[in-house]
Amino acid sequence: MTRYLARDIPNRFALALAALVLLVGVGAATFGLLGKFDVAQVLAYGSNMQRWSQTHPVVAAAAYVLVYVVTVALSLPLASILTALGGATFGLWLGVPLAASASVAGGTLAMLVARYGLRDIVQRRFGDRLRVAETDIARTLFGLRLVPVIPFFVVNLAMGLTTIPVFTFAWVSLLGQLPATTLYVNAGRQLGGVAKPGDIFSLPVIVGLLALAALPFVAKAAQTWWTARTLLRRWTRPKSFDCNLAVIGGGSAGLVAAYLTASARGRAVLIEEGAMGGECLNTGCVPSKTLIRSAKLAKDGRTAGPFGLAGRLEPDFGAVMARVAWVIDRVAPHDSEERYRALGVDVIKGRAFVVDPWTVAVAGRRLTARRIVIATGASPSMPAIPGLDVVAPLTSDTLWSLTERPPRLLVLGGGGIGCELAQAFARLGSRTTLVEAKASLLAGEDPEVGEVARQALEDDGVMIHLGTRVTRFEGATVGQAYLANGDIIPFDRVVVAVGRTPRVSGFGLEELGLLEDGKLVVDASLRTRLPSIYAAGDVLGQLQFTHAAGRYGWYAAANALLGGLKSWRATMKAFPAVFYTDPEIARVGLTEREAKRTGVAYEVTRFDLGEFDRAIIEGAGPGFIKVLTPPGKDTILGVTIVSGHAGDMLTEFTLAMRHGLGLKAILATIHPYPGWTEAAASLAGQWRRAHVPTWTLALSAWFLRRQRG
Repeated sequence: MTRYLARDIPNRFALALAALVLLVGVGAATFGLLGKFDVAQVLAYGSNMQRWSQTHPVVAAAAYVLVYVVTVALSLPLASILTALGGATFGLWLGVPLAASASVAGGTLAMLVARYGLRDIVQRRFGDRLRVAETDIARTLFGLRLVPVIPFFVVNLAMGLTTIPVFTFAWVSLLGQLPATTLYVNAGRQLGGVAKPGDIFSLPVIVGLLALAALPFVAKAAQTWWTARTLLRRWTRPKSFDCNLAVIGGGSAGLVAAYLTASARGRAVLIEEGAMGGECLNTGCVPSKTLIRSAKLAKDGRTAGPFGLAGRLEPDFGAVMARVAWVIDRVAPHDSEERYRALGVDVIKGRAFVVDPWTVAVAGRRLTARRIVIATGASPSMPAIPGLDVVAPLTSDTLWSLTERPPRLLVLGGGGIGCELAQAFARLGSRTTLVEAKASLLAGEDPEVGEVARQALEDDGVMIHLGTRVTRFEGATVGQAYLANGDIIPFDRVVVAVGRTPRVSGFGLEELGLLEDGKLVVDASLRTRLPSIYAAGDVLGQLQFTHAAGRYGWYAAANALLGGLKSWRATMKAFPAVFYTDPEIARVGLTEREAKRTGVAYEVTRFDLGEFDRAIIEGAGPGFIKVLTPPGKDTILGVTIVSGHAGDMLTEFTLAMRHGLGLKAILATIHPYPGWTEAAASLAGQWRRAHVPTWTLALSAWFLRRQRG
């Protein structure tokens, strides 16, 4: 087990300790006062304060403003109490301007402290995120002030990390928080008029408190209504709609969105230009994993000697690709037009064009929908390399038309798709070369994972060039690739696997202003800039996995159908990702690289699978499970598994992370022997042994020694 502590942990610990001391002090003082005074005495004390402020109004107002400004500037979460106190002391008409001006002044000071004391540090670490957050920052600030769900002191500090002008921050804050300030002051004024305990239940006090409680909901609803009205006023909203939801794209995200709508007894229209099932069924998951299965059998046939088996399995590439087509046809009915029509979904074939926020044109007709979901997926990215178009490049979308094995195959890209395809074709007999511009394969994972992938591919005969790129291609039927490092690679076919680009052009999204720098912009609920249009799946440009697309489709449809009554943030907590190389590489949560970059303190528990019983039985090569936990705790921060069946083993850890279970819960679960999942319990046991206090072992030894007499 190894341990990594973030450098700023001592500072965080000191701050937490100081906050705890302050909290204990305040609590002790509060309980002390309550112990000395009864309710009547407290009310009498409040009345005396009111009379004193009326006798010395200027001094009282100045002292109140000073205390308020200092409190807010120090980011102490007491603004609500001070605002109510202003109402109790000065009344509504004087309390509102005093509290509002003091709040803005203190908030501006807090913002400036954050900007000049912390901004450079945060910009270096989170610069990209901040640039995105600053889009239309004044409107964002107004919304945060208007809807007081996030504490004001948090908003002050957050705004200090942006480039918003000081004057803009001040006047937007003043306008945005005015409704909340007024209600808090009024609530304080009502409470200040309480002369005896029974007055707390008087109608004015109850109404004032109810108005205060309703403020976040009313303000949010008003803000949502006004924003929608402002954005949609260019178009005329239909009086009725042909359907509840129009879904553009019949891939994983679109299918889930349409299915959910039909299941809720709503009317869904699903529009797909190509084959139903999208990339996953037709060119992605299903065909690639079918190819990988055949390639693994070919490899097993060549290495069956240690298992007491003689002979070889010679691959017939044409037959392999025929089986790929058969598997696609076998799975296709699950995503077919017939199935979805039977579920009640209106499936339309054709290319969709979004005319306005509620209208879609397709196949010579126009249909109206209360909400629209864009689920158009993504297509393989094509780098701008001279001569690439001449050599007829293949992609993960087009290589399935091959019927003859390429004698020499060049793969561009060392991500998940590139590694899977390079290894599979090498096992099927192609002389395969892989070129990756970065210094390692699977560059998003920990370095040791990339090294395992490199070694596995090289063991299967793949020639790998890292840290270089192709500068140009020459030739046609027989080509040559010239690398930046001076190498020249001959090839018969080239597969480009350098990523996937969201498919956003030609659907009317540009005309509606939904794109920013060529990308579709959505909020946390997957809603675009137009509140009637949502997006889901690979078109978002993030987590381009089938299971992510399906989950995004659920979020988009649920949020769209409920129309603001209820919404869910499209979070991907504990998202599992698997690369189906051999060995498989599976990961959920943080990697060590990410933990160090973000300053998260962690320990590493590593269980090597080389001596694991099931691995020995299977004749599997070296592998490992690596789990990150906070120091001294069993909470799972991240898991990486390199092994056969890694994707299957990852599920238990994913379930544990999703539901807040730790390694102790995994250890307490009975696992079948000799199964692969037992490795999770073995790792949990290894963590537990490393965290048994030495004094308990000493006590146990003493007790058992006493038992023996």
